[in-house]
Amino acid sequence: MTKGNKIVTGIVLVVVLYAIAWAFQRSDASELVFGFNSPSFSGQGYSTHVLSIEQLQHNRKEDLIAKQEAEERKIERDEKNTTINKFIRNVESRIYANLSKQLVDNMFATPDPNCEEDCPEVSLTGEAVIEGSTLTWVKDPDLGTITLTIVGEDGTTTEMIVPVGDFGF
Repeated sequence: MTKGNKIVTGIVLVVVLYAIAWAFQRSDASELVFGFNSPSFSGQGYSTHVLSIEQLQHNRKEDLIAKQEAEERKIERDEKNTTINKFIRNVESRIYANLSKQLVDNMFATPDPNCEEDCPEVSLTGEAVIEGSTLTWVKDPDLGTITLTIVGEDGTTTEMIVPVGDFGF
C-alpha cells in the first residue's frame, strides 16, 4: 500500500467511526403528537372562543342598528331642511312674533292722557289661546305688576310677574 492510500483509508476509517458513534448516541427527542389549533376542534379554550364569537356577533348587530338609526336621523334632518319647511318655520316664527308683540302691547297699554272723548278702554285683563295653551294676563295697577299665566295643553303652568314702569335701558 502506498502512503497516499493509507491516508485515504485512515480518513475513511475515522469518518466511519464518527458516523457509528453518532448513530449510537442517545437521542432526547419527544414523541410527535398532533393537536388541532382551533378551540372548536381541540376543546381547549372553547368557552373563551365561544364568548369571543358571541361578542363579535353582538357588536355587528349593534353597529347595524346604530347605522340604521343614524340614517333615519339623517333622512329626518334632510326632510326638515327642505326649502318649503324652512319657509314654513320662518312664517310661523313671524306670526308668533307678531302675536307676542300684540299681547305685550295690550298688557302694557296705558290710557292716553290727551284723549278727551271716545277714548279706547284699557283692559286690566286678557286671555289668548294658542295651539291649546291658554295665556292669561292680569294687570294690577296698585302693585304696578302684570302677571302672565301660561297653562299648557298638558296642564303645566308657568307664571311670570313683570313690573310695570320705566325700565331705563
